[in-house]
Amino acid sequence: MADLSQIREHAEVIGADGVHVGTVDHVDGERIKLARSDSPDGRHHYISAGLVADVEDGRIRLSATGAVAAEMFEE
Repeated sequence: MADLSQIREHAEVIGADGVHVGTVDHVDGERIKLARSDSPDGRHHYISAGLVADVEDGRIRLSATGAVAAEMFEE
């Protein structure tokens, strides 16, 4: 798992395939809360910090593709 202290508010979250998954609202324990304004259904979603493969240049790259990550959203 990547260093969660490097994750910043408003950072872009992308899947392993480069597909936009969301925008960071904040880190909440071992989960990343995604911004509601960037959600397809207008609700907050969480993704497990265990999916973070890399944090580079202000972007969070996941180990899962964008579609798989979206299926793994937590409420």
